[in-house]
Formats: sequence, structure tokens, C-alpha cells
Amino acid sequence: MKQGLLVGVLILSCLALSASAQSPSISPLPSDAQIRQILADRIDTQKQAVGIVVGVIDAQGRRIIAHGSPAKGDQRSLDGDTVFEIGSITKVFTALLLAEMAERGEVALSDPVAKYLPEGVSVPERGGLTITLEHLAAHTSGLPRLPTNLKPQDAANPYADYSVEQLYEFLAGYELPRDIGAQYEYSNLGGGLLGHVLALRAGMAYETLVRSRIGEPLRMKSTGIALSPEMKARLAVGHNAALDAAPNWDLPTLAGAGALRSSGNDMLMFLAAMLGHTESPLRPAVATTLAARKPTPVPDLEIALGWHIWLRGAKEVIWHNGGTGGYRSFAGFDPKARVGVVVLSNTFTPAGVDDIGRHLLDSQSPLIEPPKQRQEISVDPELFDRYVGRYQLAPTFILTITREGDRLFAQATGQGKAEIFAESEREFFYKIVNAQLTFEVDGEGHTTQLTLHQNGRHMPAKRIE
Repeated sequence: MKQGLLVGVLILSCLALSASAQSPSISPLPSDAQIRQILADRIDTQKQAVGIVVGVIDAQGRRIIAHGSPAKGDQRSLDGDTVFEIGSITKVFTALLLAEMAERGEVALSDPVAKYLPEGVSVPERGGLTITLEHLAAHTSGLPRLPTNLKPQDAANPYADYSVEQLYEFLAGYELPRDIGAQYEYSNLGGGLLGHVLALRAGMAYETLVRSRIGEPLRMKSTGIALSPEMKARLAVGHNAALDAAPNWDLPTLAGAGALRSSGNDMLMFLAAMLGHTESPLRPAVATTLAARKPTPVPDLEIALGWHIWLRGAKEVIWHNGGTGGYRSFAGFDPKARVGVVVLSNTFTPAGVDDIGRHLLDSQSPLIEPPKQRQEISVDPELFDRYVGRYQLAPTFILTITREGDRLFAQATGQGKAEIFAESEREFFYKIVNAQLTFEVDGEGHTTQLTLHQNGRHMPAKRIE
């Protein structure tokens, strides 16, 4: 399992959302039967998951629809109280903590991160600018996705042995590649560092901070990190893509990036507060997390504090997703239609459950087709040299193709690189996501463009160098 898969943000996803108006008196969400059929297709027919819980909320109330089981071969049913790892959805909680502490006057969004670290701990600076708490929440700090000194002893639990001392050592020696605040780059490190400094400022453990400032006001009794015996009895067993049991993850130092566990019912309470269906003392903090938005290199995607926002005309969907070694998750809402969706799966598959969440929020967003079984072939690595270069999908969204020995990699703007594998001399596929690349070659053997195939779309990208 790759260490970076804590975050489920699909690096190459180009989401098409409908801009059609919706009547507030009629829920735009599908019926329970329609949702259950989607889950049955994913679990029983496609064999892409062991169990999935979906929670939906609208003006009529909240519903839980579940299918599958809490463990492979387990005859018990899933329900709204089943506990899952929610991975990087944790970052939304961390950002909300930041906004809540700012409302109390305990911190300011513009405070330097270094202000709350122990004396003698240095944080990278560049051009006379310092990294602030807001930069961490909006992924504009310039810090990388992961610290380079993250070298787990156990690849199945990759964050477990990463220490605070290693975090401080990395910060002291890292040189920022770009100006602070200049560009969005999704960072597990940044989310974890934000949770760490907020806990230091509050004088309590990150989990205690989440429970006291968010869990208690919203009556979320099944959201935390440590599992009580009662919560452990409700925990769905995680599974890998082969549907084999996978161990749970531990993130003692970078907890703010992805350590939380929660249930469908708890996440609906959270979304109710986001949508204003319930009153809570967190309402000003919720508004703060959504107010400051910045562009990203991905077309029609903005970043707020913690949340991502897909835009399509007058419509927007605010969302985050997550993935750990045995789980995938999605939480999102449409603030204008005042509807929300949470999808929790106890299986880590490359496709994830994002498409289910998006489709439930907007019927024009398609469900992914079952991944085709693709056969990797051997090709002469010298052939890769003709494909190396930069390809422009959008003005600020570039795919960079690089060769490392006999391996070929693709890297989207602001994201980590991923290996691609040959199906033919010109056709390549990802293994970490259901996406493929086709390279176009002219009569003289020069590569002129590539086409990205994903989510039923075929997106050409001209070679720019």
C-alpha cells in the first residue's frame, strides 16, 4: 500500500456537474431502492467492496442505506452505527478546529505555524514569507504531500512509527520549491502539522480537541481515534483491493491528516451542521471554513479551508474524500439544494466511492464502469523516451511524463507521480486509479499529444515541451 493513499482526492478526475435548478420541496436525492441497487451492483456484481454504508440528508430528514457486511464472510449487517476509518475527511475536522479556535481568539488564521511550535523548532520560509495556519488548511504552504523522511517499518501501517522528532527534523531541513501561498498542492504533511500545532495550542491531544470542540456540540458519540470496547465491536474490518482483511492505520504524529474513525449516523450529524439543518455553536466556524476560496490547477475546482469545491455554472458541490489501507470514504453537500451525502466503505479499491457520492448529489455525474481487466505487456524501455515531456490538459493543469530506468511515470500538477503500465506501445494504464493514457505519434515518430481516458471522458492534452 502506497503511503500517499491516505488521501482519496482523485488526481485526474474532471467532474461534470449539472447546473439544473432543483425544487426545495422535492428531494433531488435518489430513493432508498435506487441507492441500494447501486450498492448491490458495486458489491455483489462488480466485487469492488465488502460493505458500504450510505447516509443522505435533505429537508425531509436523514436516511441510512447499507449493503454488504462488516467483514468478508460475516453474516451480520451494516448500519448507521457501524464504525469506519474516514481517512482524509479528518482534514475537514482539523480545518473546522482551526476556524473554531480563531472564533474563540485562541489563534488567528494568519498566525505563523512556528508561533505554536516549541522553541528551537524551525519552519521553512521563502521570500520573506512564513507559513501560516491558513496556508496549511488550504494546502498552499509549499510543503510536499509527504515528508521525505517517512520510511515506515511496516508498509501496512505506514504512519505508525513516524515521530514528532522526525517531523521537526524534516521541517528544519526542507527547502520550499515555490513561494508560500502561490499554488495549491495537496499535503498530508500539512494537514498533520496543522492538527499537531492546534493540539499544542489547546494543550490537549488532537483526539480530545476533536471530541470536545466538535463531537460534543454535535452529539457525535462515535467519532474519534481510540476505539472503546463498544466502538471496536461496531468497527467494520478493513479490506484491500483483493478483498482480503487489511490492518487499521495509526497516525500518532500526523493525526490531523487522517486518523479519525466515524459512523454514518455521526457523519450525517456533521453534514447537518454544515448545511444549517441543525443549530450549533459551530455555525460561525463553519462559515469561516467555506468563505476563503482559492483556485487549484484542476479545472473547476477550488479549495476552501479543508473542503474542496467543484464548480459547474451556478452549482457547487463541497466535498472531501479519504482512503486508508482498508477503507474508502466520501462526504459532500450541495449548499443551495441543502442536501448532503456520506459514503463509507470497508474496502480500499483504486476507484473508491467518490463516484457514488457525486452521483447521488448530481445524477448527471456518472457512476464509474467496472474496471476492465488490463494486461500489462513488456515493451522496450527506450520507447519511453519519446513520451517524456509535459502535456497541457488545461491552462494550469499539466501532466508530466518521466522515465526512471525501465519505468514510466505520470504526474499531474500539484500531485504526486504515479507509475503507468503499457498495454501496447502507445497505450498505458494506471493501477491506482481507473484511468488510461494514449500517446499520439506523428509520421516522424514524435509524440504530439496524449489523451487521458477517465470517468467516460477522453481529454486530449497537447505536448508543450
